[in-house]
Amino acid sequence: MTAAGQAFYERCKRVLAELDAAEAALDEGRRELVGRLRITAPLLLGRHVIAPLLCRFAAQHPRLDLEIAFTDRVIDLVEEGFDMGLRAGPLPDSASLAARRLGAHDWVICAAPAYLQQHGMPARAEDFAEHLGIVYRNPGPDSPWEAVGSEGQSVQLRVRPRLRFDDVQAICDAALAGHGLARLPRWLAAPHLRARTLATVWDGAHRLTTDVHAVWPYTQHLSMKMRAAVDALAAGVPALLLG
Repeated sequence: MTAAGQAFYERCKRVLAELDAAEAALDEGRRELVGRLRITAPLLLGRHVIAPLLCRFAAQHPRLDLEIAFTDRVIDLVEEGFDMGLRAGPLPDSASLAARRLGAHDWVICAAPAYLQQHGMPARAEDFAEHLGIVYRNPGPDSPWEAVGSEGQSVQLRVRPRLRFDDVQAICDAALAGHGLARLPRWLAAPHLRARTLATVWDGAHRLTTDVHAVWPYTQHLSMKMRAAVDALAAGVPALLLG
């Protein structure tokens, strides 16, 4: 880039920052949240955890329109015009995105009581190799389930994959039908554990957690509607992640 081009770029950055500041100041002066927010979230996490909170948030702010897209594809927020994304798992380093941790969910390895009655309960990590597994379909070879042992050590649990799905709800449904062991996020498994249609196989001190973050394009002056939405999610997400 030439010196003139670099100078033009820096001026554009300053102008955009000033526009952000002006919008923030205008928002602060309003008594109501107005406008539109476009938000994206992973499919099942969005349906079970994010959607109820955003519907409640929308009811509290009737002049604010929300557009919510659920997809397991990692969306480029700037390229596709989204204000915020919800992400589960580690975040890559990015100077262009800001983030706030909303909470974390743990995982439950479980099975239908009928399956355990027929095949028995695995007592040790080595026992999992004798059990049928319902696993998430990934490119390449099947990966073992990562877990934490009773003394805090890392443990790999290897099952015999019988069914592979690229949808976590389908994995849950197959587990309910008695087709094998499944590794499910607690917020999805919890209602079935309470109803005793699923039983925990590896839990308690053996948990691993996955962080959930809100991310948005970096700006020095976050608008009031964005701050309010992030605050609402931060207040409500932790309880829903427990199921």
